[in-house]
Amino acid sequence: MVVENSRDLAAYEKTGKYKGVYHVLHGAISPMLGIGPGDIRLKELIKRLGEEDVSEVIIATNSSLEGETTAMYVSKLIKPTGIKVTRIASGVPVGGDLEYIDEVTLLRALEGRREL
Repeated sequence: MVVENSRDLAAYEKTGKYKGVYHVLHGAISPMLGIGPGDIRLKELIKRLGEEDVSEVIIATNSSLEGETTAMYVSKLIKPTGIKVTRIASGVPVGGDLEYIDEVTLLRALEGRREL
């Protein structure tokens, strides 16, 4: 699982449900802040993917503009290798009031729905 920072990793660890390996990018791509692909740990990720037996990479970046940009960039880097690339679902938080949820979040919640 690819995460932006160690706080994100800790959040997933608290669930006790993910049993895979993590790669921490130590940031996200943000042209407005002058942070490009060379400023986060993408080279190390690609190196690890070449050295380890990996069947899937789960991208777990934030739903911010920077997180989305980073997710798309990582996906474009990895897909040519033949490794499956997935993105965590995003949607309405537990206890969230639909009236206050933004349109993009509602759309993703609808697209990521699953059968009960």
